[in-house]
Amino acid sequence: MKLRRIKAIAVKESLQIVRDPRSLMIALLVPLMQMFVFGYGVSLDIRHLPLCLLDHENSQQSRDLLARFSASSYFSVQSVARSEREIAHELDHGFCQLAVVVPADFSQRLVDAGVTSVQALLDGTDSNSASIAAGYARSVVSGFSADVQLESLQRRGGTVQTQTPVDVEARVWFNEELESRNFIVPGIVALVMAIVGAQLTSLTIAREWERGTMELLVSTPVQPMELMIGKLLPYFAVGMVDASICLGLAVFWFQVPFRGTVATLLFTSALFLSVVLCIGYLVSTAIRSQVGASQVALLLTMLPTVLLSGFAFPIDQMPAVVRGATYLVSGRYYVLILKSIFLKGAGVSELAVPILFLALYAAAIVFLAARAFRKTLE
Repeated sequence: MKLRRIKAIAVKESLQIVRDPRSLMIALLVPLMQMFVFGYGVSLDIRHLPLCLLDHENSQQSRDLLARFSASSYFSVQSVARSEREIAHELDHGFCQLAVVVPADFSQRLVDAGVTSVQALLDGTDSNSASIAAGYARSVVSGFSADVQLESLQRRGGTVQTQTPVDVEARVWFNEELESRNFIVPGIVALVMAIVGAQLTSLTIAREWERGTMELLVSTPVQPMELMIGKLLPYFAVGMVDASICLGLAVFWFQVPFRGTVATLLFTSALFLSVVLCIGYLVSTAIRSQVGASQVALLLTMLPTVLLSGFAFPIDQMPAVVRGATYLVSGRYYVLILKSIFLKGAGVSELAVPILFLALYAAAIVFLAARAFRKTLE
């Protein structure tokens, strides 16, 4: 293997990148677009749920209860209905996700029996949001119920126990504000690198076939390993620049806490980038069409990174078979590494296992990519 040949191939591929507007667009614009679209568009924090209210009684107590819903940051009152028909209309047309209905005998039953209820109607088309909205509603009603019990006890002259026998003092580590953006944005970095890296390198060999230059390439003394390294080096440099941009946006624009070391982050990013670049190169050697190669590369990188890496869905909640399949996805290890470096400040010793698996993955895929190209026109 000679460095002179590798340099010649790298220079040739660099000129292809500069002269190809599509490659430049993929390399420069796509990472920025994806970071802003996913960074602002993807959020698991549910706030300001659209709420409709219906108060059949309109008493002081019913108004106090509904005022608690209005004051909560989790709800946003869209309308105050006057009948069940209006409530049904609001729910049917998606104007509200939760409707709270206070019965006409709310205060009377509270005085007579000490127990009453309100109705909560939920739009269950989004089951996750509906279950969260139901939990928020129960929390508001529980707070109101505790205050009512306290007032009733005080009126009767009873003593108030201000301390509960057992209490829970919750303290959140690593993501103190429980902001979903803090663990979504690092995952976006992995998604961007997977898509961009594989997309760019999936065009390398396929481009030679479509432009009719493969005969010239085969006739040269360049070896398959030299060809692979030379073609991937420019994209590796572009990928590291894109990774640096994405990581900078994550820290300085989206304000994601960064508690680890830059060296560990860059080292693991280089490992993951090597994997996705070689995947794209493998696809390019197998498929001679640029369009077909880019589509297959997108399928092999984007879907596993989104669905099976822990970026969008928790791995421990997946079925056992799917959970086992995630070990074959390189994005699983990189997403775990990113979140641990950003939020936990983990170093190489704490990340030894995922780094080892990612390194083994990179070694295997580099070996396969090196053997994939054959200097033949068949």
